[in-house]
Amino acid sequence: MIKINKKKEGVYIFKLKSTNGRTLLKSVPFSSKDDLDKTLQEIKTKRNLTAKVFERKTTTDGKFLVQLKNSLGETIGSSGLYSSEAGMENGILNIKNSLNTVD
Repeated sequence: MIKINKKKEGVYIFKLKSTNGRTLLKSVPFSSKDDLDKTLQEIKTKRNLTAKVFERKTTTDGKFLVQLKNSLGETIGSSGLYSSEAGMENGILNIKNSLNTVD
């Protein structure tokens, strides 16, 4: 499920949530609703997400996270932190599954 929020600064963000309500991914801020809608449309057309749209990262303190990239290679969202690489990979599967259910 995708939840869209307008912040008081006038920017828009979206959060990708699992079926149990857990936030899987939080977007970068978008300057307009139109920009956000275009990005969401791109996500919706990528039903079979390839590995290159997910960039795996490790923080300096050994935590793991995933960044979702658009077709230009720009980061459009980041996951929360995972304590293990296996947890991160499971998170990617959950993100893929959630994105594949977006209408």
